[in-house]
Amino acid sequence: MDTLTADELRALIGSHEGVCVSIYMPTHRAGRETQQDPIRLKNLIGQVEKRLVAGGLCPAEVQELLDPAQKLLADGLFWEYQSDGLALFVSSEMARYYRFPLSFDELAVVSDRFHVKPLFPLLSGDGRFYVLALSQGEVRLLQGTRYSISTVNLRHVPKSLDLALQWNDPEKRLQFHTATRTPGGARVPPSVRSDRPAIFHGHGVASADDPKDYISRYFHQVDDGLGELLGGERAPLVLAGVDYLLPIYRDANTYPNLVDRGIEGNPEELSAEDLHERAWAVVEPIFLAEREEAAARYRQLAGGGSERAADDLAQIVPAAHQGRIASLFVPVGVQRWGSFDPDAGKVAVHAEAEPGDEDLLDLAAVHTFLNGGMVYAVEPEQMPSYATLAALFRY
Repeated sequence: MDTLTADELRALIGSHEGVCVSIYMPTHRAGRETQQDPIRLKNLIGQVEKRLVAGGLCPAEVQELLDPAQKLLADGLFWEYQSDGLALFVSSEMARYYRFPLSFDELAVVSDRFHVKPLFPLLSGDGRFYVLALSQGEVRLLQGTRYSISTVNLRHVPKSLDLALQWNDPEKRLQFHTATRTPGGARVPPSVRSDRPAIFHGHGVASADDPKDYISRYFHQVDDGLGELLGGERAPLVLAGVDYLLPIYRDANTYPNLVDRGIEGNPEELSAEDLHERAWAVVEPIFLAEREEAAARYRQLAGGGSERAADDLAQIVPAAHQGRIASLFVPVGVQRWGSFDPDAGKVAVHAEAEPGDEDLLDLAAVHTFLNGGMVYAVEPEQMPSYATLAALFRY
């Protein structure tokens, strides 16, 4: 199972030399159906080969371009470790695949850029969020979606309270222990006491009278590091930690999208999967409320004839290119083939894909995303109108 970040999506969207091949297909984790997955990919590659030859590439060029995809067909180990969906991207300069816990419809697209619309449910309305797991002995940052969670490498962030104070006074050797003992007088092991107030000994560092001061300094350093890492992010951040630590971090926090509700308990005792389950219960209502609010706003404006709401493809595609769209609803599994001339601002829609065409719904989603708008990739029945595209304009 792989994780797709916003930066990786931007890299896929970026300019690539020559033709770009995008393949999406469902896969299976176990059972007899796993034997059909390589056959499914082989058939999709066959479709791509025919389109490339029809587009003017010679067979040798086609073979060279698709070689990374062909090699996957014979890689038994690759097919043993699948999730629910496979996305494969190939160009003359790169080849990349992702295994997602999201089943895709079979789709093969050949264009001058990668087709990425099926990926938006992993980043938008179905939730991209962060979990900051805090204890005195450990800091973890995890990035999650509705379907997956993974650990983020923390740069310039102290991994523990002890290390944070050593950063402040690297020449002094700090002795760190807790004052907590069991009823029988035995010292609590570090793995158990990570959620207890601490006492520090070290000349010139601070007194042991106010452990909160140490923790506050620690959390300010964590917040500084997160500021560098999450600058410009809009994803919700959920705190996980024991009850007395969470308000101390909130006082130090400067990230604007910190969620009010946290996950209480010692996070050192929770796996990434445990944190994912508990965090999704916190953020799912937020995502649903945001999407429904945008949908209700669209219906209100569209019903009143406002120019700030539209469902006309010929109007929305140029507006997305110009950065005018605040929110875009686009149906997954649906394509509208055609072309867009950005200089003239003209859109041509074709009943069937023609050479040089692209999915105009994908194009609108890409430019909305790149210009800072919100893309809600939803099932067709969840669209706020009967049209195949719906947009709220910034102006």
